[in-house]
Amino acid sequence: MSVTSAAFTGMSGMRAAQLRLDTAAHNVANALTPGFQRQVVNQTAQPGLGGVKAQIEREPEVASVAGAPFGHLAEDLIAQRMSVYSFAANLRTVETPDRMLGALLDTKA
Repeated sequence: MSVTSAAFTGMSGMRAAQLRLDTAAHNVANALTPGFQRQVVNQTAQPGLGGVKAQIEREPEVASVAGAPFGHLAEDLIAQRMSVYSFAANLRTVETPDRMLGALLDTKA
């Protein structure tokens, strides 16, 4: 894996984590809005480029969840926390090649 592809993979992961965080927050904020339909993030791998492609979709309408409209509240709160962890992990993926390249340049200087 080259430095460029590692950085691209990390950046796409950071974008996906941010999108998941935003979507979960949107779902929590609008849970009581009449006619609101939850959103979900669909991620697909990008084999040629590396990384992931993430996009928001509306959750298909399903039968009423127990405790509606807060039936998915715990799921959305957990998704927010997991998004923060995922963002931090992908940030490390971006920082590591930069740190390695800096160390290589220091050795050559």
